[in-house]
Amino acid sequence: MIRKLQAQAKVRQAEQAFVIEGVRLAEEALGAGWEARQVLYTPELDRRGLAVVEAFSARGAPLEQVSQAVMNAVSETETPQGILVVLSLQPLPIPAATDFILILDSVRDPGNLGTILRTAAAAGVGAALLAPGSADAFAPKVVRAGMGAHFRLPVQGMGWEGIKGFLSARAGKPRVYLADSAAGIPYTQADFRVPLALIVGGEAGGAGSEAVALADERVHIPMPGGSESLNAAIAAGILLFEAVRQRGK
Repeated sequence: MIRKLQAQAKVRQAEQAFVIEGVRLAEEALGAGWEARQVLYTPELDRRGLAVVEAFSARGAPLEQVSQAVMNAVSETETPQGILVVLSLQPLPIPAATDFILILDSVRDPGNLGTILRTAAAAGVGAALLAPGSADAFAPKVVRAGMGAHFRLPVQGMGWEGIKGFLSARAGKPRVYLADSAAGIPYTQADFRVPLALIVGGEAGGAGSEAVALADERVHIPMPGGSESLNAAIAAGILLFEAVRQRGK
């Protein structure tokens, strides 16, 4: 089952579970209070890792010591750290008062998605909404790249109608900015101090027609070096921290 949870989004959804690997992510999950359904560890696990195992055991999580060969067989990493945890999939609730929302449209690369979620968590984003076509937020590569963001940032997949309804229902309806490779105003001229929803499109085709229709305004990052576009994670980071700068956080 662990290999299926690692490999298939439909299994993660059906089981409402996902897998994390490594001491740091296990510590993050432990500190955030996420339910562990199973903890695998090897005899070679270091003292720091064993402390995490003991802490999960104290909470009643089932433990299983396995050989390095078994760990290698179920792991998604080339050099497993000796601890793997199956967690219940329990995305954080979106705060009612949040006025800083990130919408990701067709961000299919797991590494990019995880990096964006890590950046969004660092920037204090209140929620990340994943529109159809994006990678599964709880896929192993996304979780690894997120570096614990999943335990601090509400992340939810939503259809476009759901996203529209969510934004309309906010007390202060957010202004929706769409990141564009060239069109719209320079991002430093946008007012990110207002209730804000920022749409960032995927690596290949950018944002789709639903995102375009939802946007109130487009913004771009000037590139005097002449490049056509930036990596989606880099662009998201620049825009999110411009919002942080403007908001004085």
